[in-house]
Amino acid sequence: MSLGGRVVLRFVLIAFGAAAIVFLPAGTWRFWQGWMTIAVFFLPTTFAFAYFLRTNRALIERRLRNREQEGTQRWLMRLAAPMFLGALVLPGFDYRLGWSRSLAGAVPAWFSVASAGMVVAGFLLVFRVLKTNSFAGRTIQVDAGQTVISTGPYAWVRHPMYLGSVVLWMFTPLAMGSWVALPAFALLIPFHAIRLLNEEKLLRAELAGYGEYCRKTRYHLIPFVW
Repeated sequence: MSLGGRVVLRFVLIAFGAAAIVFLPAGTWRFWQGWMTIAVFFLPTTFAFAYFLRTNRALIERRLRNREQEGTQRWLMRLAAPMFLGALVLPGFDYRLGWSRSLAGAVPAWFSVASAGMVVAGFLLVFRVLKTNSFAGRTIQVDAGQTVISTGPYAWVRHPMYLGSVVLWMFTPLAMGSWVALPAFALLIPFHAIRLLNEEKLLRAELAGYGEYCRKTRYHLIPFVW
């Protein structure tokens, strides 16, 4: 199958999976925050894949790889899969059962919309990272010809893609109208921290110049914090 065909097939499968994860727990198609969140995930992602299919097909190939080669990373991803799924189904159940409304009051509609805007902002940062670093794959490994990137968002933090991911995931439950799901999504922060520290260990060992880059770029994930 062509690269474009594989991308389209993956999008179709993810779209059906996303609809099931969002609307089956909610028990209704009238979950407007669910529709909005799916839109703010899929529209930027569709644009990004279309852009890179025209400009950097090698990057798309790297983004389609999902089999981790490093043992610790394989263990982390196996642990993360049920954690992600559990977090994603919570807002739908919250909508159906009214947990947030009972405990803290409904998330205001304007705040859900603003949170959806922050999800888009997280995607924009990820897009900027991908434009800056064509070796930014989904799996942790060093490819032939890979070099250290220290410009653009990599001048702020060592792992700007993880920063964009943290932003978009932390605002996802709020975009979906759920206070209750927020702690579950917050677990993604320590997951990213463990993952990036292991990644840095690999890159220091296998990528020439990465140790010097780490000495110059102090912060791992959040500027001026850590």
